[in-house]
Amino acid sequence: MPIEELSGAVQYVMDLLGIFAFALSGAFLAVRKDFDIFGTVILSETAGLGGGLFRDLVLGVTPVAFTDLGYFFTPCAAAAIVYFGHRLRHDDTVHDGRLFDISDAAALGLFSVTGTIKALSHGFNSPAAVTLGSASAVGGGVLAHLLALEQPALLRWNRDLYALPALAGATSAVLLHATGLLNVGTAIGTSLFAFGLRLLAIRYNWRTPRSHFWRHPFAGMRQQPPTAKPAPHRAPAMDADTVTLPSLTADTPTPPPSAPGTVTLPGIDAGPFTPRRGQVGQ
Repeated sequence: MPIEELSGAVQYVMDLLGIFAFALSGAFLAVRKDFDIFGTVILSETAGLGGGLFRDLVLGVTPVAFTDLGYFFTPCAAAAIVYFGHRLRHDDTVHDGRLFDISDAAALGLFSVTGTIKALSHGFNSPAAVTLGSASAVGGGVLAHLLALEQPALLRWNRDLYALPALAGATSAVLLHATGLLNVGTAIGTSLFAFGLRLLAIRYNWRTPRSHFWRHPFAGMRQQPPTAKPAPHRAPAMDADTVTLPSLTADTPTPPPSAPGTVTLPGIDAGPFTPRRGQVGQ
């Protein structure tokens, strides 16, 4: 089947399925964040249409989300199903997390193939088609997480493989196109392959290796000899009954001796006080 026929008839259905699946994942995220109905619709539209919008802007064509009502109302339907579906909303978090992962993985597999096919149909070379197909697959989820103030799973090493299944789906579609084997059946099979790879990564916690620096953040410091710290200065101990008076040096003026029978009061410049006769000795 020619690439033009595949990108026209089949891609529309696959696009709607991928938009609906991504919109479900965005709606689950909005409900988990306790958004209202408008926030749920916005997050569903962002997750469902964000990747395709980026793809169309790179291709230089008018985004189909603004020309086809089917692309616009599909995320709205997904948002309504999740928001008003009390069973989906009030189940345990494990059940909701599985639904979120399954819908997100399905959309990832579909968009990785449809984005690649659309890039190939516009004359892009193989590396550019793989890049654009992967970006359209992960773009909606990244935008939805950023709106929800969450770090996207695409950027975190401690999350299950996310970008690799998208790359696998896009690369497989390019290889099938290069060998002349790309048709409806192989396109659907490639989407299922990327979908299954994402589910296996979630099931068995397949992750990318962490940076060597963060695995051994202080490896270089262990080889350095420890630096001796100076002993802290301590004041000499004093007894509780001991009062230390400042010593008088040679520069300290010595007060003149007072005359007998006089009392000198410090800080008074009026002169020494001489008691009256009869007051001495009382």
